[in-house]
Amino acid sequence: MPEISRFYGIVISMYYGDHNPPHFHVRYGGDRAAIEISSLRVLEGKLPPRVLGLVVEWASQHQPELMDNWDAAWNDSPPRRIPPLQ
Repeated sequence: MPEISRFYGIVISMYYGDHNPPHFHVRYGGDRAAIEISSLRVLEGKLPPRVLGLVVEWASQHQPELMDNWDAAWNDSPPRRIPPLQ
């Protein structure tokens, strides 16, 4: 599962050839979640509210790049790194 970004202990990644809808995976400590790219809603798992807020803020700034990475990973190409939240 390629890591595409990391900030404040939050790790963002995507699986190659993952199932629809387009989403990314988040790890923070022992917590994990899958976030839909278009709506930024949690598809599965859970995160602490503050972490979820940071992830949604970051993802809202990078939705086009996330979709490009989804397309790449869907086609078994390596996704590109996305700058962290600053």
